[in-house]
Amino acid sequence: MGQLIVRGLDGRLIQTLKQRAARAGRSAEAEHRIILEQVLGPETETFAEAAARLRARTPRQTTNAADIIRQDRDRDRDHAGVNR
Repeated sequence: MGQLIVRGLDGRLIQTLKQRAARAGRSAEAEHRIILEQVLGPETETFAEAAARLRARTPRQTTNAADIIRQDRDRDRDHAGVNR
């Protein structure tokens, strides 16, 4: 596993990190690791997750293909009778 050294941090930022870690019962290093994982963690979602997300945003279809085909045939038949 790699290491990361961050230099030149503001003292207030370090103190805030230590306080946040203490509230969570973790070391500052563990808290820093968690923050980085949350912010920079994998941004990809599985196909199933993407499908579920899109399905939730899409309204349910109430029309079936057979009805659409039937309507098209009726429309074509009506137009054919008008042109005669």
